[in-house]
Amino acid sequence: MAPKKDKGILEHGMVADNRRARFDYEILDTMEAGIVLRGTEVKSLRNGKAQIAESYVSPEDGELWLINANIPEYVQGNRFNHDEKRSRKLLVSRKEMAKLTRGVERAGNTIVPLKLYFNDRGIAKLLIGLAKGRKNYDKRAVLKDRDWSRDKQRLLKQG
Repeated sequence: MAPKKDKGILEHGMVADNRRARFDYEILDTMEAGIVLRGTEVKSLRNGKAQIAESYVSPEDGELWLINANIPEYVQGNRFNHDEKRSRKLLVSRKEMAKLTRGVERAGNTIVPLKLYFNDRGIAKLLIGLAKGRKNYDKRAVLKDRDWSRDKQRLLKQG
């Protein structure tokens, strides 16, 4: 079935991207997690509206929770609308959960959301990463390397 193109509705594709996370953190490992959503949240996501830039993932009581993600209210949702910044449960296997919890507790890492998207089956998924924070001098080195690789490509293309 071909994706719908009218009225800005996403059947599958990327909804939100946390580009800042790859700059602020060194991503050690990534994995895909499902999200427990309400109906109006899914409809709002299909309209392509969500922000995960300031959100994070927290392991609590043997479960993962997405905290501070902003999914705006669905306009036609009336009284059944959801709270925009509520905590949302993430679905991962026990093995993945143990791996993430170990990384957070032992190494002092954090879990950051990287991308929110619909997969090929039309199910909302969140790409999360186990990450280690970068210092300011590390961030400057990343910018320097990125600029140099861009300039190098430009020089090779011209010459």
